[in-house]
Amino acid sequence: MPRLGGSGGTGDLPVPLDPIVESSVRAPLRAAIQNRHCFRRDFCECVRVIASVTIRNFRALKSAGLSLAPFNLVIGPNGSGKTSLIQAVLRLGALAKLPLRNSGASEEERENIADAPELWWQFAPPHDGLEAVMKGLPGAKWDFLDVTKLPTGQGQNDWAGLRAELMRVRVFVLDPRALGARSLSHDGAELRGDGANLAAVIAALQMHAPAAFAQLRDELCRIWPEYDDVQWRFAEDRSVEFSLRLAESGELIPAERLSQGTLCLLAMMALAFDPKPPSIVCIEEVDRGFHPRLLRDVRDVLYRLSYPEAFGLRRAPSQVIATTHSPYLLDYFSEHPEEVVISEKRGAHARLWRLSERKDLLDLLAEGGDGGGGCGLGEMWFSGILGGVPQESNPPAAEIPNPKIPNPK
Repeated sequence: MPRLGGSGGTGDLPVPLDPIVESSVRAPLRAAIQNRHCFRRDFCECVRVIASVTIRNFRALKSAGLSLAPFNLVIGPNGSGKTSLIQAVLRLGALAKLPLRNSGASEEERENIADAPELWWQFAPPHDGLEAVMKGLPGAKWDFLDVTKLPTGQGQNDWAGLRAELMRVRVFVLDPRALGARSLSHDGAELRGDGANLAAVIAALQMHAPAAFAQLRDELCRIWPEYDDVQWRFAEDRSVEFSLRLAESGELIPAERLSQGTLCLLAMMALAFDPKPPSIVCIEEVDRGFHPRLLRDVRDVLYRLSYPEAFGLRRAPSQVIATTHSPYLLDYFSEHPEEVVISEKRGAHARLWRLSERKDLLDLLAEGGDGGGGCGLGEMWFSGILGGVPQESNPPAAEIPNPKIPNPK
């Protein structure tokens, strides 16, 4: 079977498969994907908060619409709308804390501005009977949130319940330097956006939820078998610091000496094992600092947030939106392409779409599977077949010569 090829989002046209290959490779794959999609579609209805968003004139997203699943991996080039999506969710949560229609400008003023940003939000049961509209003025702060009742759906009179969920949106851009620092002992209620209070969160988890802390410790030691314990202590100034203990020697490795990947994954685990995690968790550059072989564990830690029952956890699920540039991480979603969102940029305009919307997805997966040369989703995306890659620049008019470097004497 020919390998997939091409660049710039086109690729070679699929070659028809032999009927025997069709029955032995593609048909089982198609059945498996269709069955899984049916299961996930039913499952999605009861575990996500936001069902979809329609965006007009917000940052890079001039005109975009996207349905949101319990877990969403957003992949694409820089400036293609990944952060814009997360910022939109963050602003929805911020405006939910304020009185509705807290407007500093009239509707007439907005109607006269052609490029005024607007976002429409639809929600999943038990609040699918409500719709939220966010509006703002170009270059100004958002000052308008309105919620309307839809003709059908649940929760039409429960804005208070939906508001409570939206107020628990959290966005994380984890900073390894902050993750390894000491933190105030009373600052462990929830993880900060940069993870600066990770030590206090770990201490609070052990004190208030020892069973969850034990699960976190066991999972950490499974991923990194060179360690056998997570320990924390009060420093002289009553701040909190934590260490990992080496299994062989018993030496304590302080957080400030741990690797960037170790600290970032430990922060994600603190979220995943929290008995009351945020309702919506957004994480920027979720692959940063990890060896490719650890990315399966990164995915599974985040899955604990979206699908806690699958891991034996009895708590409400969190809706997850994570961004990445890693084809290696994308490979681990070959069995769940419905969880992948592609972001694309054409000039100054960006758009978002779900990978499962591609009509030729089953053919691409079958051709790239184990029977077709081993081309996974990551390689397909990197080559440009799936879209969501940087636009190719025009070739230079003349070859640029290498700079002359003087020989040292």
